[in-house]
Amino acid sequence: MSDSIGIALRFGLYVDLMLLVGLPLFGFYSLRGRERVSGAVLPFRLMLAGTAALGLLLSIASMVVMASGMSGETDFAELRPHIEMMVLETDMGLAWVVRLVALVVGGLAVTLNHRAPGFSLLVAAIAGGIALASLAWNGHGAMDEGIRRVWHFTTDILHLLAAGVWLGALVALALMAKNVLPTEERIRLLARAVKRFESVGALIVVVITVTGVVNYLFIVGLKLDEVFLSTYGILLFIKVALFTGMLVLAALNRFHLGPALQLALRKGQFRVAANALQRSVVVELMAAVLIVGLVAWLGTLSPEMEVSAESRKGAPVDMDQ
Repeated sequence: MSDSIGIALRFGLYVDLMLLVGLPLFGFYSLRGRERVSGAVLPFRLMLAGTAALGLLLSIASMVVMASGMSGETDFAELRPHIEMMVLETDMGLAWVVRLVALVVGGLAVTLNHRAPGFSLLVAAIAGGIALASLAWNGHGAMDEGIRRVWHFTTDILHLLAAGVWLGALVALALMAKNVLPTEERIRLLARAVKRFESVGALIVVVITVTGVVNYLFIVGLKLDEVFLSTYGILLFIKVALFTGMLVLAALNRFHLGPALQLALRKGQFRVAANALQRSVVVELMAAVLIVGLVAWLGTLSPEMEVSAESRKGAPVDMDQ
């Protein structure tokens, strides 16, 4: 039961902090001037204040559950010294404190949105990026040492940030397509946002692909057959399949639905194109959420231990012993 709670909390933190990175960053690079003001196109204040507050709650709950799982204590009075030890004496605890501070800064930045919309979105995105990067200390990279640990953390952080930028953009585009009124101004705004995301999306795909391969090598090495017979390998295969599907949908948006919006502008039939784009983005978003769920689960598994266990099961018994 505690494992399930831990995975659920990891999943919630991943989604929440990815949105805290991706949503304000999307507003910064896709929108202009007063379009970045909360409510003009997207409800930035509500979304970002909500994700910052939820991130704080999930982080605190995650630390309590983690300390309880490691110590075996359930009473808070008995659990408190264990929490203090983890927070004050471990790298993971330091990362947790940095995350809380970043979340507070991100939440406060939203209050400046009406006076300095671009600045507030940029600060919120940076704070969200720091908070999201802190989750790397809860992953497999924390088990490495020396220079290997540095490189593993670097690829983990880049992987997380790229995923956050993608997820936030998908949510923003889905909301924009849903809220499009039958006006030329709104559809032009949506078409421009899609166009600006194309180059960002291409970079995201490259970063996620490269860092994903490197992370696999860090965690598993060059093993293939043995790993893919384990729970870790099966989940990883599903993750890769979903990611491939997202690439297909992204290509559809890039080469068909995006140009269809531009054509619809000329013909005055933009609502049909906007609906088609929304459907595609929502499906891509659902796949992204499933991938994040798999990542949260994969982070709790040890492929080396699973492979060793499977090897022991299949090893012949020495009858002479």
